Amino acid sequence: MAQQFGLGRRKFLVYGSAALGTSLLIKGCAPATETGGGGQTPAAGGDTIKVGILHSLSGTMAISEKSVVDATQLAIEQINQAGGVLGKQIEPILEDGASDWPTFAEKATKLIDQDKVVAVFGCWTSASRKAVLPVFEAKNHMLWYPVQYEGQECSKNIFYTGAAPNQQIEPAVDWLLQNKGKKFFLVGSDYVFPRTANTIIKAQLAAKGGETVGEDYLPLGNTEVTPIITRIRNALPDGGVIFNTLNGDSNVAFFKQLQGAGLTPDKYPTMSVSIAEEEVQAIGVEYLKGHYAAWNYFMTVDTPENKAFVEAFKAKYGQNRVTNDPMEAAYIAVNLWKQAVEQAGTADDLEKVRQAAIGQTFNAPEGPVKMFPNHHISKTVRIGEVGDDGLFKIVYSTPQPVDPLPWNQFVAETKGFACDWTRTDVDNPGKFKAAGA
Repeated sequence: MAQQFGLGRRKFLVYGSAALGTSLLIKGCAPATETGGGGQTPAAGGDTIKVGILHSLSGTMAISEKSVVDATQLAIEQINQAGGVLGKQIEPILEDGASDWPTFAEKATKLIDQDKVVAVFGCWTSASRKAVLPVFEAKNHMLWYPVQYEGQECSKNIFYTGAAPNQQIEPAVDWLLQNKGKKFFLVGSDYVFPRTANTIIKAQLAAKGGETVGEDYLPLGNTEVTPIITRIRNALPDGGVIFNTLNGDSNVAFFKQLQGAGLTPDKYPTMSVSIAEEEVQAIGVEYLKGHYAAWNYFMTVDTPENKAFVEAFKAKYGQNRVTNDPMEAAYIAVNLWKQAVEQAGTADDLEKVRQAAIGQTFNAPEGPVKMFPNHHISKTVRIGEVGDDGLFKIVYSTPQPVDPLPWNQFVAETKGFACDWTRTDVDNPGKFKAAGA
């Protein structure tokens, strides 16, 4: 299992090359055919409503993304069993992004142009999302993206059901400052998500009286963590906070060697934002017990909706399976889309569906969520401590859901900017200076 965990969540992301590969691919795409203001002509006119599921079923990301596919298919199955959408069954068309970012763009194009889907649920890595974004924008189509991410993006063509940084990273920093210490060492994999996250964390610490005593990165997949652990010990000889945005094999090596070096959670509490229930099982509970993670959903959330979700998931896929945050966010996405289609009275007119999606609410397993005009949802923030059973004991939860802010308010370049796709009085509703900013 630990070996499988090496197939990490954003592994082999080379942001620049992914963007370049996508731009070359998009140049070869045919122009979009407009229909009803919604873009490429979709197909909901038959006996079914076609949707795409686009995740890695093979390659380095399959270990993480297959579970998200399972949750997506569970939501579709439940909706179909309850009568479907607008009297029609949802027909999912599953494509394999193969952990290759240009392949994601190719498959997105196929789903839209050939299969005529009305929406796509998919992507995990920021690399895959960045790769398909030009496809959905050029064709004026619709992607539902289920994973927490680095923010600093707001697209008319994407609905984000994972956390923005102010719904995960920033509250985690606040909690650590109040409960664990002021001195932080930042450890991350060397690509866009950790680097952007750490830019936000450094600005937040500077604003709130914390101190960044060190910052270090490992190439994705690199397991040579001993030098970083040595630097942590030197920078924090008396203990302090470690904020972890490592991914993949690096986490296995990091937590094992952290414990081996005597940097235990009582003096060196580590907060992770990419380790969930499945990863705890893969790394080993004995190495993670007492450390922390920040998410919006844990399997241990005590709501009737979560009890039903977990029971249904285990009934379908096996009693030994666990649920996690990206899976729950994918489940939310399908249900919010279904409600938007029903309100719009059509699945074909994507512009009407987009407009209807804003303001949708859903009693999710994590608690109530609402889709905002910036195409992100409100989310309850939770911090969990790894227990003996490998599940998370929730030690902190916001009293109510937190509104999403895709443009970060600690980073100087985006402070004061907002996104609101209902605005008609600004040149760029996706990024404009908010009143009073």
